Amino acid sequence: MSLRRNLGALLALALLGSACASRRKSPQPMEGRPQEEVRHVIVISIDGLRAETLNDPLAHMPTIRRLAREGAAAEGLKCSFPSVTWPCHTTLVTGVAPARHGVFGNNYLDRSTGKVVDLIPDPVFDKDEIVRVPTVYDVAHKAGLKTAAVIWPASRNAKTLDWTVPDVKSRELFLRYGTPGWLEELRQEGIFVDMQETWCGRTGGGVQRDWMYARAAAQLIRKHRPNLLLLHLVEVDHVLHASGPRSPDACWAASYADDRVRDVVEAIEAAGLRDRTTLLVLSDHGFAGYTRTIHPNVHLRKSGLLTMEAGKPLSRQAYALAQGGACFIYVLDRDRRATILSNLKSRFRFQEGVQAVLEERDFPSLGLSNPDQDPRMPDLILAAKEGYTFSDATTGENLVTSGPSLKGSHGHLPSEPALHGMLVAWGARIRPGAKLPAANAVDVAPTVARLLGLRMEDVDGRVLEGMLR
Repeated sequence: MSLRRNLGALLALALLGSACASRRKSPQPMEGRPQEEVRHVIVISIDGLRAETLNDPLAHMPTIRRLAREGAAAEGLKCSFPSVTWPCHTTLVTGVAPARHGVFGNNYLDRSTGKVVDLIPDPVFDKDEIVRVPTVYDVAHKAGLKTAAVIWPASRNAKTLDWTVPDVKSRELFLRYGTPGWLEELRQEGIFVDMQETWCGRTGGGVQRDWMYARAAAQLIRKHRPNLLLLHLVEVDHVLHASGPRSPDACWAASYADDRVRDVVEAIEAAGLRDRTTLLVLSDHGFAGYTRTIHPNVHLRKSGLLTMEAGKPLSRQAYALAQGGACFIYVLDRDRRATILSNLKSRFRFQEGVQAVLEERDFPSLGLSNPDQDPRMPDLILAAKEGYTFSDATTGENLVTSGPSLKGSHGHLPSEPALHGMLVAWGARIRPGAKLPAANAVDVAPTVARLLGLRMEDVDGRVLEGMLR
C-alpha cells in the first residue's frame, strides 16, 4: 500500500508539473506538424510605391507584376492619417488605427518642453515605449514562431523579434539593437552591415541600403527560415520626394525595388520554401506631386502667436509642425485656446492649398485621439490639396511659395487615390488571379496572422478572405 500511495503521489506531482509547464509555455500551433506544413509569411514594404504604379506602362516591374498575375492584387491599400511612414507602418503590423497604437506622426511637439520629438528614425524610443498594442510579430512570437524584421519602423529593441536590425541612421544604435550573432553572420557572408550610417548620410544612399537589406533578408530565408519576416525598402520614397511621381527617376526607382523583390523570391525558391511561403508586397502610402509649399508658421509669426529671436522661437502661443501633406497646429496658450483656435480655423479654411481644416470632433473618424486623451496630439490639423505640401519653417514673408520643379510629398488625406499604396499577395494559400477592391492598412495584420494559422484579437481590420484559398 505504501508503495502504491507513493506511486500515486509521484504520478499526481508529475501531472501537476506538466499542467504548470503547459500554462507557462506559449502555444505553438506549428509544433509537431510535418515540415511541409510549417508556414512562412514574408512582408515587403516598398516605402512610397503608389498603387497605380502596378499598371503604369512607364514603370518596369516584371517581378511584382508576375506575382500579381500568379497571385492576388488589390486596387490599392488605404493608409492611415497622416499618411507618413511611422504611423502607417505601425498600422500595418497592429491592425489598428493610430489612436489605439499610439504612433500618429513622424514627430510631435512636447507641450511641456516646447521641443519637437522625432520618432523617425527611432532615435529615442524603443518599440515598447511607443507602440501601445500587440503587433502581428508579437502574436507570432507568443505562439512559438520565429520572427524577423529588417529595418521595420518603430521596432527598435523589440523583444519578440528573433532576428532584427532597426530602422536607425546611427551605426552605434544599429549595432546596439541589431541581433549580434546574426550581424556577425552577415559580415562573414560579405553583407556590409557596418556601412549603415555612411549610406544613410549619403545622397542616393538608399540604393546601397536596399541592396544590403534585401541581401540580409535573403540570408535569413536561406539559413534561418523565419515564420514571419518583415522587410522595409526605402529608396522609392527618397526618389519620389526629390523628383515627384511618374518622373524618369521615379520609374527607375520602381524598377530597382522590383529587382530587390526578385532577390527575395529567388531566396524563397533557393531555400525550397515556395510551396510553404506567402509573400505580400505592399507599400505604406502613396505620393502626391507638388510645386507649392504652405508655411503656417509664417502666419503665426505675423499674427503675434509666434515670436522669434536669432532664428529661434522666443515665445509660442501656437506652433505648426509639418507632416508633409498634413500639418499639426498646437495651441500652447491654454487660457486663450478657444479664441486662438476659432481664429486659426477661420483663417486657414480659406487658405490657398488647404483642402480641409480638421478639428477635434473630426479626429475619431480619422483614427486619431484628441489632445485631452493624448497631449502629443495637436489641437488642429490642416490637410493639403494635391499640388501642395506644408513646411514648418518660421522665416520668410510669403505664406505660400513656389518651387522650380515638381517634387513629391505624402501625409495628405488617405481618401486621395494618389496616396493609396500597393498590395500584391503571392504563394501558398493565395487564390490565383484574385482581384480585390482597395483594402485598408488595418487589414494587413489580421490577414498575415491568418496566413500563419493564428488570430489577432480586438483589431480594427478584417482578414482579406477574397485573396485566400
